[in-house]
Amino acid sequence: MLESRIRSPGWLSCSIVAFVLTTPVLAFAAEQAVAGASDKPFWFWQIILLIFCFFLGVLAVMAGVGGGALYVPLVSGFFPFHIDFVRGVGLMVVLAGALAAGPELLWRNLASLRLVLPVALIASIFSIIGAMLGLYLSSLNPDIIQTCLGVIIICITILLLFSKNAEKPVVTKQDAVGMALGIGGTYWDDGVKEIVEWKTHRTLPGMFMFVFIGMLAGMFGLGAGWANVPVFNLLMGAPLKVSVATSKFLLSITDTSAAWIYINRGCMIPMIAVPSIIGLMLGSLVGVKILAVAKPLMIRYMVICLLLFAGLKALDKGLGLNLIGV
Repeated sequence: MLESRIRSPGWLSCSIVAFVLTTPVLAFAAEQAVAGASDKPFWFWQIILLIFCFFLGVLAVMAGVGGGALYVPLVSGFFPFHIDFVRGVGLMVVLAGALAAGPELLWRNLASLRLVLPVALIASIFSIIGAMLGLYLSSLNPDIIQTCLGVIIICITILLLFSKNAEKPVVTKQDAVGMALGIGGTYWDDGVKEIVEWKTHRTLPGMFMFVFIGMLAGMFGLGAGWANVPVFNLLMGAPLKVSVATSKFLLSITDTSAAWIYINRGCMIPMIAVPSIIGLMLGSLVGVKILAVAKPLMIRYMVICLLLFAGLKALDKGLGLNLIGV
């Protein structure tokens, strides 16, 4: 019975939503989130956010982009919510998706605990530092965070546009650090119907990269899958399937650490978190079905254009130029 519960993602997701709904400090901050921001009733923005996040979830799955990378810039740019609340909920959105997928990925031996644990320690520590730094900068001037977010999103767009993934990188010799940590393993590849063995190289430089990945994840509330996968796959030499699965599982650790900082500051409220999480997870289920018939390359470029527009919008809003009036 315990095994079936671990492999079932539903109860984990429900626990996340129930936690957000029942924490009094989160509900206390709800009025402040949209006070003076709009003359619309509170339920209006919840319905719009639910619909918006549903379509966001569909796009995120088909493009292979984490929900947080789309959620934070778009919601902060087009909804009347303070950037701190959006960043806090962005971490919870990514966390809910990671918890839903994590048990199945571990059971299938795609997510590697030996690869996750050392980098999770580094990324978690620096995600906490990033969250504290982000909240401090936001208390000085929210436009600073908005401007930096725009720059980061544009950089992510460029990375997605030019990055290439290798299905099974060739690692001829494992380095001393990877060998000492025992990073490697095997998994069953359904595509080619064979057992794939893998190991890492350039392990130390790869681990060092997670200092910056953790900082960015905590500071901007972004899921770091866009950065995790290239580091695991291209730098450390892990197969693409292992990189994607391990990245997804890693988010459940890294984002939890940063999320507690935002929760402690009252930056997590039900009126934003609940429709966002439900909308994105429902959209993800639909996106998986559409993915079978859609053209991934077309969807990928569409999301890249969307991210570029969101980054420019965040820059426009942060600098106060008001050139993009949408």
